[in-house]
Amino acid sequence: MRLGIIADTHGLLRSEVFDVFAAVDHILHAGDLGKPEILIELEALAPVTAVYGNTDGPELRARLPQVAEVELDGFAIVVTHGDQFGHPTPAALHGAFPRAEIIVYGHTHKPLLEIVDRTVTVMNPGGAGHPRFGIPPSVGIMELEAGIPPRGRVVVLTG
Repeated sequence: MRLGIIADTHGLLRSEVFDVFAAVDHILHAGDLGKPEILIELEALAPVTAVYGNTDGPELRARLPQVAEVELDGFAIVVTHGDQFGHPTPAALHGAFPRAEIIVYGHTHKPLLEIVDRTVTVMNPGGAGHPRFGIPPSVGIMELEAGIPPRGRVVVLTG
């Protein structure tokens, strides 16, 4: 199973995301969507599991949870924006969600892919919207296959 991982769109869904996510089976959005239309556009590509972020307004907060738990291809996955942890770290997220095998978060706009405790994969795809903090926009791709650790990568968006 191939996952498209995205966060911090802040109302901007770049056309390049459609190319990168063309062959994904499921999309995880870790919050700060910016507007509900982002969900509709992503759902045209694949099923979406999304959470609200700290800048999302009442309409998205009414539709989305702060934390989503989903099982995909046998992996227990948690998706959260992460702002409830201040400046989230992989260790803090693992401590908060000890049963998760994969944790996806956003908020920092800084891409990160890290293994915690030898078994838990933590990914922040970076911010997919407007560039912030001098970091180019990016998304993530993660491959899931039963019996082996997830394989992930960050894809920088150039367009």
